[in-house]
Amino acid sequence: MENTDQRKELKVSAIENGTVIDHIPSQSVYQVLRILNLTEYNDQLLIGTNLESRKMGKKGIIKVSNKFFKSDEINKIALVAPSATLILIKDFGVSEKKKVEIPSRVEKIVKCFNPNCITNVEDVVTRFEVVNKDDLKLRCHYCEKITAKDTMTFK
Repeated sequence: MENTDQRKELKVSAIENGTVIDHIPSQSVYQVLRILNLTEYNDQLLIGTNLESRKMGKKGIIKVSNKFFKSDEINKIALVAPSATLILIKDFGVSEKKKVEIPSRVEKIVKCFNPNCITNVEDVVTRFEVVNKDDLKLRCHYCEKITAKDTMTFK
């Protein structure tokens, strides 16, 4: 008879300093890696997908040594993985834990879906108002076209 109380966790090496991005929807893990340019990262990087989660069923996790994300990068995470949690690690301990939040305005990090928008023709910084956080939709400040989650491209 098997012991059902056995731990089902896989232990991985702890990071001394850095960030853990937890509770990423499994299908979004590789997109988060791409938009944060972590595919070229030259320090310790741990990626887990389709891990068991009581909250989500399946989840993804990314552990990044010696990296703390700026607000633009955190906003990118929020746009593709709004359920994500950021855990800041300092000296092998949790120094801060926070859920990402979809901002009400998005600047510089997303391209407008409209090819004729001034932001795609001239050197103008993109600006959007988030008009729907549940089914992510962004309205361009300049042309007022809607960019949806499935048509979103990051700069």
